[in-house]
Amino acid sequence: MIKYFFIFLMITSLSAGARTITVDKHGLVSTLKQGIEMANNGDTVILMKGLYKEGNIIINKSIHLIGIDLPILDGEDEHEILTFSGKAIFISGIQFQNSGSSSLNDLASIHAVDASHFVIENNVIINSFFGIHLANTTTGIVRNNTIKGNPKNEQNTGNGIHLWKCDNMVIRDNHVQGHRDGIYFEFVTHSSIIKNVSTHNIRYGLHFMFSNNDAYVGNTFRDNGAGVAVMYSNKVVMVKNNFDQNWGSNAYGILLKDISDGHVVGNKFHQNTVGIFLDGTNRMNVHRNSFTANGWSMKVQANCDENIFHHNNFLGNTFDIATNGTRAANEFYDNYWDKYEGYDMDKDGIGDIAYHPVSLYSMIIEQNPNSLMLLRSFMVTLLDKAEKAIPSLIPENLADQTPKMKAIKL
Repeated sequence: MIKYFFIFLMITSLSAGARTITVDKHGLVSTLKQGIEMANNGDTVILMKGLYKEGNIIINKSIHLIGIDLPILDGEDEHEILTFSGKAIFISGIQFQNSGSSSLNDLASIHAVDASHFVIENNVIINSFFGIHLANTTTGIVRNNTIKGNPKNEQNTGNGIHLWKCDNMVIRDNHVQGHRDGIYFEFVTHSSIIKNVSTHNIRYGLHFMFSNNDAYVGNTFRDNGAGVAVMYSNKVVMVKNNFDQNWGSNAYGILLKDISDGHVVGNKFHQNTVGIFLDGTNRMNVHRNSFTANGWSMKVQANCDENIFHHNNFLGNTFDIATNGTRAANEFYDNYWDKYEGYDMDKDGIGDIAYHPVSLYSMIIEQNPNSLMLLRSFMVTLLDKAEKAIPSLIPENLADQTPKMKAIKL
């Protein structure tokens, strides 16, 4: 709310005494470039319904650009469509289509460079290389845009919403599909990603690189190459997101790679190959999440330290936890496991014996992935019996000492 307030003040202060310039293909001002050239700081340019093919349109003034009845700016598969820089720029209500693509340049439908206190909202972006590309920007809002790409492969497809070296950004209520990464953060700080839907992207629904002190809340990541990758970052908060049907040989709801001091709270992981994959991850607090019908609920590599997992529900997953070593430097407690077969003699709701969520068969798969073909075979049934008879075959210290007897209300 504070970010919105400051942007509102900036825009309204520039609007005192401002003019409105109307661009209409059949009027006196018939091109958007003419309208922008005529405008001064604080003016509003109204773009009427129609198809406009004007190459790359550049804005470096503090203006509002507002479309009426969704006018179309067409890049003709050749040009970046709109590039802006400066302060207090507002872009709304326009359809951008057919931006150019390049293996050398990050061409976009909307490209902001060295900009601040801006808003990009209520636009439709179709068949773009990069949808919205923000570089070296601060205090901006990207809200309620629909972005639909035409995916080819990773090398020839850009990202839906791409941020590089940005601060204090809000990305919310956007629908992104059909790109390399739906949303991409690199060197982005103190920013939030709220209530977006990112689906059918080639690689990740959301991709973090070297981005600290950020949060993503209430988003849906469905049917992507993988859900979310958070890599080489610290103090990232992940709350109440849905990770759904991210299937594939290397797919997961979340990949946590070399990150520390974050929170994974209140999320739903449903029908992913792996719910959460932790690699080189330290001091994460993972609690009040729901894991249902995944291949693996979590894979926790042996190079992870001081993470805590508590008050989570594990229901209907093929494997609960997998690891690639015998070292156990993480803590599990007060989780509900539907595979737990213990008892509760004192009726306090806590199992009287510990639950070991790593199965012997899952450890064999980590060493020899081809053995997955034996799933649900008689051989695996024998392994389950051997595991119970000789528990020393699995990591002894990787255990929930206080398993819940009933599913937790989340």
